[in-house]
Amino acid sequence: MLAAAVVFPRGVPPALAALLDDSKRLTAAARTAAFAALREAAARGEAECAIGAASAAEIGRLNILRATHLAMARAVGRLAAAPDLALVDGNQAPPLPCPVRCVIGGDGLSVSIAAASILAKVVRDRAMARLDPRWPAYGFARHAGYPTERHRAALAEHGPSPHHRRGFAPVDQAALRFG
Repeated sequence: MLAAAVVFPRGVPPALAALLDDSKRLTAAARTAAFAALREAAARGEAECAIGAASAAEIGRLNILRATHLAMARAVGRLAAAPDLALVDGNQAPPLPCPVRCVIGGDGLSVSIAAASILAKVVRDRAMARLDPRWPAYGFARHAGYPTERHRAALAEHGPSPHHRRGFAPVDQAALRFG
């Protein structure tokens, strides 16, 4: 589980804003371009970006929502200073060291949330691509961790890898079958 925090200390540069949207609505090429532009903005001091993670074991122990909140808190904790206000996609506020405003559908409504969404998705997709050669039966590079039919079939055939999160029914069912 990855989460990102993005702060634009002097506002969003217009050229960057034009690239930002809900990461799920962007093509892979558009996400990659926006990711590169975010990194360039960070290098120029126009943005501050941070990533936080929660492990598969933490997700299994805490549940997906609490692990997501943990990853968000870790991302915010990696910023140079807590922001004045954190905009969070969703309807439940994580415990952060600053005020939080929840925005349902926020990655399509806020450029800050969209930027964080893109950052987290690109980093996650790259991590899945790195796992793929080590665990080729699962097709991590193709499905990037989403429960596609091929992914479910691989779980049923091979059982879960150490990178699959417990608490997700198809993983738990496969784990029961494979011990």
